[in-house]
Amino acid sequence: MPGQRSIYILGISAFYHDSAACLVRDGKIIAAAQEERFTRKKHDLSFPINAINYCLNEANITSKELSFVGYYEKPFIKFERLLFTYFAYAPIGILSFLKAMPIWLKQKIFLKDLIRREIDYDGEIIFTDHHESHAASAFYPSPFKEAALLTMDGVGEWATLGFGVGKGNALHMMSEIKFPHSLGLLYSAFTYYIGFRVNSGEYKLMGLAPYGEPKYCDLIKKELIDVKEDGSFKLNMKYFNYCVGLTMTNQRFHKLFGGPPRKPETKISQKEMDIARSIQEVTEEVVLKMANHVHRVTKMDNLCLAGGVALNCVGNGRILRESKFKKIWIQPAAGDAGGALGVALFVWYRYLDNAREYDNIHDQQAGSYLGPQYSDMEIEGFLNKIEASYERIPVEELPKRVADKINQKKVVGFFGGRMEFGPRALGARSIIADARSEKMQSVLNRKIKFRESFRPFAPSVLEERADEYFDLSCTSPYMLLVAPVTQSQINEDSRGLNTGDILKKLNVRRSTIPAVTHVDYSARIQTVSKETNPVYYRIIEEFYKQTGCPVIINTSFNIRGEPIVCTPEDAYRCFMCTDMDFLIMGNIICDKTRQPNKDRFNKGSISRILD
Repeated sequence: MPGQRSIYILGISAFYHDSAACLVRDGKIIAAAQEERFTRKKHDLSFPINAINYCLNEANITSKELSFVGYYEKPFIKFERLLFTYFAYAPIGILSFLKAMPIWLKQKIFLKDLIRREIDYDGEIIFTDHHESHAASAFYPSPFKEAALLTMDGVGEWATLGFGVGKGNALHMMSEIKFPHSLGLLYSAFTYYIGFRVNSGEYKLMGLAPYGEPKYCDLIKKELIDVKEDGSFKLNMKYFNYCVGLTMTNQRFHKLFGGPPRKPETKISQKEMDIARSIQEVTEEVVLKMANHVHRVTKMDNLCLAGGVALNCVGNGRILRESKFKKIWIQPAAGDAGGALGVALFVWYRYLDNAREYDNIHDQQAGSYLGPQYSDMEIEGFLNKIEASYERIPVEELPKRVADKINQKKVVGFFGGRMEFGPRALGARSIIADARSEKMQSVLNRKIKFRESFRPFAPSVLEERADEYFDLSCTSPYMLLVAPVTQSQINEDSRGLNTGDILKKLNVRRSTIPAVTHVDYSARIQTVSKETNPVYYRIIEEFYKQTGCPVIINTSFNIRGEPIVCTPEDAYRCFMCTDMDFLIMGNIICDKTRQPNKDRFNKGSISRILD
């Protein structure tokens, strides 16, 4: 009805990792962002007050105008699981118990009071189940009228994996696997053992896997996990320490694999590569069996995925190629951050019983471009304040200018439009470069990202040209699917050279796009649509006109250990602290060689200049 007051729903996830906020207005996602982008603390778990304020400002409302606030899980049930677990293992784990209790008693138990106090809100607060929030985040924005739902992560309240069905605006979870049996925690245990940080280094483990051989698969399935044909499983808990300990694995685990965990930052041996490959293959086996079981039970053609395990894009690719499902859709913010979006949509569709719109083609995620954006005036104001050198580019010239730089083998920081929601940079906060360069992977890892040399980079490809380069049967706008590079693009002579240590493998030219072709001839693909991100699309299109190649490198605009950049200040600092050649912000270009007093910049210097 004309003049009817809009319903605003704020979703919140907090206190475990990747805190986030999302705002929905009358069923439409208005804004969403992770707290880490504002505080600059990677995987920030604190109450997302900065993300909440951003969401409210984006809608031009105050907290008093919110109709509902939703929280992505039920803290009392989670606390129950914590207490039951500690009592079951007592007196083992007393140090972990004593460390956890003050935080629970101060913040997590009394969440309603904390939310009301932090955002000055006195309306209704709704709590959903953790995996229900994941399922809602996957189904409600999806293109599908109906779909099977599969959620997999470390642990929510009790559940670690669940599946169900979504139809129209209804969502029903049918079955679950409970803590301590967890595919996500199993994968994280190996992440820890190989020397990477839990809840952060799982990407590294997945990237390392193709360098190894699956020598430990049988051992893992014999000793650690009992996998049934339907994908259900149980872990042998005598090898794990995560229930009550301060580490993921124990001495039995270490003895089983021939030694203690690798110390972070030490050399990665062939053993670690083989272990990574083995747990990756076991994970894929479980996920594929579970997907096929869900298909048998639900008899659905479509599948929606969420939860941290759904960020394993190699496993997702196998579900797409090998499962019985015809189509899949994965929530771009599949981890805990996406729970904020899920609970907000759950309130709109289930609690308020509103109808959904769907066409089985287009999703409601808006490309996941749901974060802050900055005008050229704001960008220029910042650059003038720090006396930076820059040039304003006419809008119509921007794609050609950027494509020229990439074609000249320059590395470009690209900052424009609304920031992405989720862990992937999708052409709004990206570092872009030439995928045809066989040296570019090494250059980006060593001089720009300051990270491990083995880690691969992802391609952005024009949507309509993707099948010329990748064996992919659908679009992949959110960079959540891995697929093989097509045979026509592969350098067959490279197969015989694909041996030796990591550095030797890295220097092999495997395809016409070597910088984004992983050691196993695969790639984690982003297909770019003219409708979703027209500026980014035109840059790649212009590069294609110049070179005949519709593919460029896209990696997140950050350095190792820091979140993706959010503001012009973040972008300029990252630009100046690395060997990037050019920075594009909106319609403004900064040339590294023309910046004044380059030597004065380090990670903290710009803040001091602004002060």
